[in-house]
Amino acid sequence: MKKYLNPKNFTQIMGAYSHGIKVNIGNAEIIFVTGQIAMDKDGQAVAPDNIVKQAEFIFENIQKILQEGSASLDDVVKAVIYVTDITRFKDISAVRNKYFSNSKPVSTLVEINKTVKDGCDIEIEVIAIINK
Repeated sequence: MKKYLNPKNFTQIMGAYSHGIKVNIGNAEIIFVTGQIAMDKDGQAVAPDNIVKQAEFIFENIQKILQEGSASLDDVVKAVIYVTDITRFKDISAVRNKYFSNSKPVSTLVEINKTVKDGCDIEIEVIAIINK
């Protein structure tokens, strides 16, 4: 069984996908959160060219998606972060470390050419596991 996680009054969906999906695997549930960018509910880039504010916005949105599935950032076991400028690693890492201070998930950081929205310089996806 799966449940789609699409919080109300949230960043618009730009295609045939969900912000998150919670999957029942017996005695636990896995939550997959699609890559989130710093885009508001009207489709506008948030804090263009400020990767720290964008990362914070994204982590706050990821929290909302996880909460929709009865989870939190403390339940995250894997994170993948895509950035358009790898030289901003220290700034991104500081934000990441603040939000993942308890969960300490396995992580990947990859430099990409661009995201799907001009002005958005970072995209983050996560996987969380919660016990029933």
